[in-house]
Amino acid sequence: MSEENVKAGCASCGVAVIDDIKLTKCTDCDLVQYCTDACQKEHNSQHQQECKKRAAELRDEILFKQPEGTHLGDCPICMIPLPLDREKYGTWTCCSKVICKGCDYANDIREEEEKLQHSCPFCRKPVPSTDKQCDKQIMKRVAANDPVAMRLKGIHHYREGDYRSALEYYTRAAELGDADAQCNLARLYASAEGVETDRVKVIHFLEEAAIGGHPIARFRLGWIEWDNGNNERAVKHCVIAANLGDDDSIKMLMEAFRDGLVSKDDPA
Repeated sequence: MSEENVKAGCASCGVAVIDDIKLTKCTDCDLVQYCTDACQKEHNSQHQQECKKRAAELRDEILFKQPEGTHLGDCPICMIPLPLDREKYGTWTCCSKVICKGCDYANDIREEEEKLQHSCPFCRKPVPSTDKQCDKQIMKRVAANDPVAMRLKGIHHYREGDYRSALEYYTRAAELGDADAQCNLARLYASAEGVETDRVKVIHFLEEAAIGGHPIARFRLGWIEWDNGNNERAVKHCVIAANLGDDDSIKMLMEAFRDGLVSKDDPA
């Protein structure tokens, strides 16, 4: 919001900006400003409703912005966008890079022709031969504050049924912006695995993942909005996910169109 749209002066006492007084905007809505914390606290009851409304509008502006690509990004070798099909890419524990199968195959051919030891296509480190060596590589990356490695460690604990440890690693990765970890956290809070069911946190983590370009998280948000009767918001989510290549979202839009819930005039 531009400066001219912010209400002039302290919203509580009305004092204007002068040399020795600086006003601070409300961090949630940017609609008003205050000269002191006391003024903000005193004005809270009058401003709360307007603030929540504007904060929700600002959140939606971020939430419904079409990402340039998916959370996977590009293969760091060929620089082609990574496919959503998990069978067509792999994550390497030595460097936490996600490499497309095409570049992996090209590396295999190079190693065979030159009679080289099998190594990572990106960093060229030898591929670990045991699970223990693999875990050692992951923990080395975790120590380096790598969110991908944290998520991989979380997945390992989850598969062993250690949901509390999975939660710990997913949370650390999510805080560093890992969209897959955010999506995994939403699943834990939805299914009460290691934590109590928390719908608010489910929505929060799905939204964070969706903002990061995660099409599955976006599709799940669409389902939730359909169930809540918010068809317009559901369509927006599915259109964004469909544009990212999510087949389930495309199918949902087709079914919604067939049932008369979506028209050709809806945003695409």
